[in-house]
Amino acid sequence: MGSLIHAVTLDKDKCKGCTNCIKHCPTEAIRVRDGKAKIIDERCIDCGECIRICPHHAKTAITDSLEEIKKFRYPVAIPAPSLYGQFKGNVSVDKIISGLYGLGFFKVWEVARGAEIVSKVTERYLKEHDLPKPVISSACPTVMRLIRIRYPELVDHILPVDSPMEVAAYMVKEELAAEGYAREDIGVFFISPCAAKFTIVKNPLGKEKSNVDGVLAISDIYGPLLEKIKEEKMNKVLQKSTSAGIGWAISGGESRLIKDRRHISVDGLTNVTRVLEDAMMGKLKEVDFIEALACSGGCVGGPLTVENPFMAKERISKLSEGITGELPQVSAELADGFVYDKPITPQNVLRLDEDMVKAIKKMGEIEEITEDLPGLDCGACGAPTCRALAEDIVRGKADELDCIIKLRENVSGLAERMVDLAKKMPPSMNQYEKRER
Repeated sequence: MGSLIHAVTLDKDKCKGCTNCIKHCPTEAIRVRDGKAKIIDERCIDCGECIRICPHHAKTAITDSLEEIKKFRYPVAIPAPSLYGQFKGNVSVDKIISGLYGLGFFKVWEVARGAEIVSKVTERYLKEHDLPKPVISSACPTVMRLIRIRYPELVDHILPVDSPMEVAAYMVKEELAAEGYAREDIGVFFISPCAAKFTIVKNPLGKEKSNVDGVLAISDIYGPLLEKIKEEKMNKVLQKSTSAGIGWAISGGESRLIKDRRHISVDGLTNVTRVLEDAMMGKLKEVDFIEALACSGGCVGGPLTVENPFMAKERISKLSEGITGELPQVSAELADGFVYDKPITPQNVLRLDEDMVKAIKKMGEIEEITEDLPGLDCGACGAPTCRALAEDIVRGKADELDCIIKLRENVSGLAERMVDLAKKMPPSMNQYEKRER
């Protein structure tokens, strides 16, 4: 397994070892050892839950800086539609796009337009291919990695279609190249609400290389962009997206465009895991399509946004109301180009051993150790659950006495034995001799 480049990272100097993060990680990718958190890279899905929950801000997301755009002669911004919901007051999409030009971008191509294309590609793909039900959207990279790690049986259910981000990046590069601009001078930067987009750009799924050259966090560019928006006096019509594309920013925005099929939308990792578990158990076979988004409310709830997700959702809904337009026509040739050319495979990070016999034996040991542990899932041992501690013990990364209850039992037993030993005297001592007379 090759090493992954992750967006979510840990600042050990800020970490206090409080164990808050281990309880919220959906893949049990965090442990606390020697008073500091440790992220298990191969298990991390860059969902950003630890960023949200850490009271000491020890978890952060690595993204590119705005300075990176200067490396390209023709830097292009492809803003996520969730960006449009971040600004208070009557800030139009045109003003936001104009503000991005003010930041130094040569061109702005809306990811909402990419979402509209993906909707058409999805419609065509579902008609022509018989995927196992329910088909699961591939738009959220966190959900895709969650499936690969925790629900490998559902890998074949993932819709093998590029995300709106990838489609937008491809389309704008093709347009500029057709206009005569050199491809090597074009740099496409996604303005992202989540850390997982940075990770999937560096470690693509379904393709060899991403069309995106950099990822900027909404939270990083919000301040400079807001200043440019305030300075903007022009009233140019720059927006080309419709309500259909902008609506992808909130939960249900993708699935409502799936016509004549039973579909559900689910957001928030707790809810997503519940739905995926039901799907894995065969309980959702009557559902044709699942739109699953890791963040609460959809992309507007991403960890790299700045606005309250409920307010952002309301603004996205309001923006969508007055925008009309038809979804674009997508040729068969273009649609085929947005289908994965590499299969999605399970990520076997939970495998205990390459040897099946040894793996089964270790599984039995985990069950025995788990049964012997208190079952409190208190996290004091540095693992999220007693079972996780049992697995760590079997893997040789922890000890049973890391459990505070087991440690107390052993200390208590040792103290009792010491008291008993103190009462016993060697035969050479007078007290023993007196008893013999």
